[in-house]
Amino acid sequence: MSLFFKIGLPWAISLGVVFYFGLTLGSKRDNPMDAPAQLNEETSSHSNDPNQNTVKIKNAKLTSRLSKETNSTSTVNRSRVSYSPPLPPNLRRIMEDGSILERMGAYMDALRGMDINSLGEVVDAFEALPKGYGRHLEMKLLMRSWANLDPVSALTYAENSLDEKSERRFAMTEVLAGWAIRDSTAAISWVEQYQTMHPDSKNGTNLMVGIVKGLAENDLSMADEFFRTLPEGNAKWQASTFLVQEFAEKGTEEAIRWAEQFPGTDERMRAMILGQLSSKLAQKDLEGAATWAAGMQMGKASEQVVSNLLSRWTSQDPKQAAAWASQIPDAEKRVQAMKLLTNKWSMRDPVATAGWLNNFPPSPELDPVVEEFVDRISSRDPEGAVGWAASIINQEQKEKALQKALRAWDRKNPEQAKAWRLANNVPFEKASPR
Repeated sequence: MSLFFKIGLPWAISLGVVFYFGLTLGSKRDNPMDAPAQLNEETSSHSNDPNQNTVKIKNAKLTSRLSKETNSTSTVNRSRVSYSPPLPPNLRRIMEDGSILERMGAYMDALRGMDINSLGEVVDAFEALPKGYGRHLEMKLLMRSWANLDPVSALTYAENSLDEKSERRFAMTEVLAGWAIRDSTAAISWVEQYQTMHPDSKNGTNLMVGIVKGLAENDLSMADEFFRTLPEGNAKWQASTFLVQEFAEKGTEEAIRWAEQFPGTDERMRAMILGQLSSKLAQKDLEGAATWAAGMQMGKASEQVVSNLLSRWTSQDPKQAAAWASQIPDAEKRVQAMKLLTNKWSMRDPVATAGWLNNFPPSPELDPVVEEFVDRISSRDPEGAVGWAASIINQEQKEKALQKALRAWDRKNPEQAKAWRLANNVPFEKASPR
């Protein structure tokens, strides 16, 4: 018996270990573990080709959909794919029923571990969410992650599977942004080919928005250069918001230098860029934005800048904004600023606005400002509006403002309006012929 334990048992254990490793090594030779590396190499080599879809993912439903929607000339051999471990079994439950913190936590875990094999599971988890703007953040994260694996198939999915009104455009923008960060040349080339192949598609120009967004996150000068080549239209307006955001982060002075490079010959574009920048700067540097606005030349761009500045300022400190507007040295710009301030402040607090206006004696310069105030309060306080209209010096402006206020008073209390007309010898407005 002791001889068995000394010799026989160790021999049997050694034989078992050799047998186990033999099976294991044989299994690895049948299913090579280097398949994921080969898959990544194949995916990378084809990801820049707009006519190819290199994704062969685990989820059968999504694979079938993508194969029908794209002209695939190359696929990955399934037998060579070594699948990643499945996502946690409670992911779908959390995505459907969990709190926002649970949902985002589980979803972020899934995205961090997402590869070409688990992509279908993550897409299924995303599709379990209610459609629409409520899942916008999850969609954005999915598209950015997918763009790193295979941007062409991500674009195909977005174009054919997401709602046109609430998600498609945003999703395609995020894919192109992610692609442009990684390989801007390939992304731009793909978009240009797409536009050639689909000249009537609404998506073509919008795809350029994604390029600008990605470039702006990675190379601002290149983004600016590319942006200026875009055709006029809504897409260019959308793209400009990303440039403005990034330049505003660089500081007030640098952002203003960039914005003022847009020539006055394109007044519409100049007003758009400067207006957007003033909104951003008012959030970050109110004093710097105010100094810039006060020094600008009159025009559409100046009006837009002051308007956006005062929108922010009147919500924070309207009295300070009013003091700034009334002290601008240039008379024309001062009246413009006071009118814009009155427009915005009277919607929030007409009593405080009236108190501010009472600090100024009636004058031809103040007439446009008072007329703006009358226009704003007529529907809510027609009697008060009539009193303000009567203080206007310019006769033509006075009559126009009075008639507007009186019409509003007629609708609210016709007897009082009639009595005021008789007492002040103001003729009744003739009814327009039908």
